Amino acid sequence: MADVIDDDLYQRTKALLEPGEIELNGAIVHTDYDGQADVQMMQATIDVGDIIAEHAGHDPKDCYVYSGNDDTDFSSNQHQGLTLEDEEFVWECQQLLREGSFDIVIYYEASADHEAILEDIRELGFDVTGVEGE
Repeated sequence: MADVIDDDLYQRTKALLEPGEIELNGAIVHTDYDGQADVQMMQATIDVGDIIAEHAGHDPKDCYVYSGNDDTDFSSNQHQGLTLEDEEFVWECQQLLREGSFDIVIYYEASADHEAILEDIRELGFDVTGVEGE
């Protein structure tokens, strides 16, 4: 476990990746956006989602963000990246306001290039903590 900025959030994210139907990895993207920066926060989520889609073998133009506004199983600030053609899972995230700024906790299939995803997120200018599943 290297470069963990928030150990509690890391542990909570790691628990989300526990074995289920598919193997997952994740990332905690730390932003400086406060609660008033909704537009910037959503753009950051889309940009990170596009990076994940690309490294998972999808064309980001063939994916969309589902926010679950009509679904009681979704909470506010929870989003999914799905493919247009067959609504295949690409990524899912929670945008969490912690200590005055947002963190994006995002997870995706472990078959995606985890290290390349983290590097590309850093190139966007964000601090990021990688979280690997089992």
